[in-house]
Amino acid sequence: MVMDELNCQIYGCRRCQLWQGAKHAVPGEGANDSKVMLVGQNPGAEEDETGRPFVGRAGRYLTKTLLEYGIRREEVYITNIVKHTSPKNRKPHPDEVSACLPYLQEQIRLIQPKIIVLLGASAKETPRIAGIKYFEIVHPSAAMRFTKMREKFKKQIAELAEQIKQIQQSQI
Repeated sequence: MVMDELNCQIYGCRRCQLWQGAKHAVPGEGANDSKVMLVGQNPGAEEDETGRPFVGRAGRYLTKTLLEYGIRREEVYITNIVKHTSPKNRKPHPDEVSACLPYLQEQIRLIQPKIIVLLGASAKETPRIAGIKYFEIVHPSAAMRFTKMREKFKKQIAELAEQIKQIQQSQI
């Protein structure tokens, strides 16, 4: 399977009830050969409107902060565990997560990242695969709201940038 085929499956997904309240499925976007994959919880309202991940306030903050540390959004792959927005942006239910996990597992298989960045607590549901570094960071929306979280978030992004440099140097 290739990414375009997988995205078509996600667009037509009816594995759980979330599609009924959503305008668009949000498969993910970015470099299909990226060494870094960012995984969030689920699409929010702006993501549902556009069909693109992390384009709302938290996404813009994430993009800006990544760039401050030399990481361009176009160089990473960004997705969510759950591919449709949930009512009132609530945390996805376990059955919704399990319905979407096969899509995320296939994205990981296709992209073969060296690092998976887990954005927030719900992203910890991401399956662990041998040979991939997992990097948990504060969700950008929490970093925007709370000063201590913002400081921790920036420190974590700096650590991520360092990990990426190490991977790039090992491939030279």
